[in-house]
Amino acid sequence: MGVQPARMRTLCFLSLVPLALHGQDMLDPLVTTASRMEAPESDTPYTVEWLSSEYIRDNTRRTLPEVLQFTPGVLVQKTANGHGSPFVRGFTGRQNLLMVDGIRINNSTWRSGPVQYWNTVDPFSIDRLELVKSQGSVLYGSDSIGGTVNAYTRSSGFRDEADGQFFSHGSAYYEYRSNGDDSHIGRIESSFGVGGKYGVMFGLTGKDYGDIRDSAVGLMRGTGYPEQDLDLRFDLALNGQTTLTLLHQQVNQDSISRWHRTVFSPGWQHGGHVIAPGTWLANTYDQERSLTYARVEQVNDDGSFIKRWNATVSYQTGRDSESQYRSATDRRYQIAEVDTAGFDLSFESPLGDGDLVYGLDYYQDTVESEGYRKRGAAPLLYDPTFRPLADDSTYDLFGAFAQYIWRPADRFELMAGARYTYAEAELGRYYDATARTDIYGSERDWDNVVGSLRALYRINPCWSLYGGASQAFRAPNLDDLSGNLTSRSGVAATGSSDVDPEEFITYEIGTRHTTDDTSLNFAFFYTDIHDQIVGVPVTAGSTTTVATNGRDGYVYGVELEGAWRFHPQWTLSGFAAWQDGRTETAAFVGGPVVDEPGSRLLPLTGSLALRWTSPSEKFWVEGRMLAAAEEDRLSASDRADVQRIPTLGTPGYLVYMLHGGWQATDHLELNAGLENIADDDYRNHGSGQNEPGFNAIVGAKLFW
Repeated sequence: MGVQPARMRTLCFLSLVPLALHGQDMLDPLVTTASRMEAPESDTPYTVEWLSSEYIRDNTRRTLPEVLQFTPGVLVQKTANGHGSPFVRGFTGRQNLLMVDGIRINNSTWRSGPVQYWNTVDPFSIDRLELVKSQGSVLYGSDSIGGTVNAYTRSSGFRDEADGQFFSHGSAYYEYRSNGDDSHIGRIESSFGVGGKYGVMFGLTGKDYGDIRDSAVGLMRGTGYPEQDLDLRFDLALNGQTTLTLLHQQVNQDSISRWHRTVFSPGWQHGGHVIAPGTWLANTYDQERSLTYARVEQVNDDGSFIKRWNATVSYQTGRDSESQYRSATDRRYQIAEVDTAGFDLSFESPLGDGDLVYGLDYYQDTVESEGYRKRGAAPLLYDPTFRPLADDSTYDLFGAFAQYIWRPADRFELMAGARYTYAEAELGRYYDATARTDIYGSERDWDNVVGSLRALYRINPCWSLYGGASQAFRAPNLDDLSGNLTSRSGVAATGSSDVDPEEFITYEIGTRHTTDDTSLNFAFFYTDIHDQIVGVPVTAGSTTTVATNGRDGYVYGVELEGAWRFHPQWTLSGFAAWQDGRTETAAFVGGPVVDEPGSRLLPLTGSLALRWTSPSEKFWVEGRMLAAAEEDRLSASDRADVQRIPTLGTPGYLVYMLHGGWQATDHLELNAGLENIADDDYRNHGSGQNEPGFNAIVGAKLFW
């Protein structure tokens, strides 16, 4: 069965209402990621989403992927309660680029399909989030296919304080969630410094999530987990135009269960749609990540040839540990550690009737990998057949880029750019299943040139047209070349040293309307897919896949969003989006090519929110409904994912939520939320768990 008729009528209504920027205070915010230059969103020839820290807190978004839940064109897939991977315009994981303050978080160990690493960015440490859809690879390199997400960290704001005066601010936040066996979140942060000279921002976040509950499945045992986050940022004015920034952040997550594979998952039935139960005794992940960087940035207002420049040196660490208790006599462990050193240099120069942005970047990954197995009463032994990827490996990624924004007239802008990329992988030792032995010293390298051409035309002060074409690519990474993981519902996914880069090109056209009280954006996109790397069964019916350049195809979609402040106290906002696509994929290695729907496509999805703010702006309340139609366009790999995607596809849903906040005093802010008010039973397409049932959330923030 599909969505109920009333729900389908609601979805049709959503597609006709002037909808979207999610009721934010700024209807035309300044964005940086789209061009590496600060510009209003209305002057950007891309579809951009701008989400503030206030938006994240007001909507009580729990994780970074959930922050994007009310964004058109994004499907927030959750393999586990602590693992989320947004599908942006049909692509996920390593085919979207995640950055923190412009530094790549993507590295060469990221596997195919949904990945868990987006959950390692603490939303409480973010000042704002920028998502640029279908940006291509010119400005930021490999992986920017579906979307580029840049999370900007919180700072002390010392340059906005009174010059020469010492300042000190702080806050403590507590949040309670009823669904999750009483989940608790706490955050304390402090900032201090001397105005115009230096500033320090320090934050600690602790999270203790309990097991969540669904009205049909009941208590989902093992879905809770603890997390600890730390962020420290120091900004120093070297002079009036130059700032030195030092930042360190780290996250630690323990015992995150892939619940769908375990015996605690009883399966699920919903109107004829059936999910298979799990079979393993346990499947848990421990995850750690840290980022440290030093950046010098200078802004010149004296007519210099270089208007702005910055140089960044960064160092990142990551450690993933997976435990698979497949049975009482079969226990497996995989550990991967990656250290990443990076350097980024960029410049902005006025040139003729426009501006030129140019620079280079370089990242090197150093990877260590281990695998162990315990059989019955035998001791735990090192087992090279279970290493998650090649041990003692390195991966180098270098790029040089330039992009020019030409403004021959007030109403017209043309943006053209190109990037050269060189990637090199040096595999240490990896296990060859055919030879039954380790292989050492394999090397591969690739280079690539991509381009982008975009234009913006202002019809009048309120309306504009934008569009163009952007190329993207993804060089094979260490997982493509040597991966050895378990994916989906127990499929053994292996790499291949023979794969080549993926290539994409996205065509987009859109129109944007912006006034002081309204915002409207409509966009259509089409992405051509060539040589996408996918896991193909080694033989017909096999549960082992090998990485191949086995997929060509396309994905296209429409997105509509908008906001209307129709009264000083009332704002209506929302969105509607839909995607479709086809791919040609080999049924198995050497087998026939199968034409089928794209994997995990976004169904017709929409949201509508109404927000009231008191005249004093001290109190607000917002009601929202979120709806998705049934998704029954399934690929062969979707149909085989029996523990995550139901037979006949994923049912549609319509859920309601209510959020509100109160500035009780100058030093106390209260917020609350009621989510899934009707306690509906549903899951996001492709996810490994159902979403929580009714959930009451209360929070309090104390300022000083």
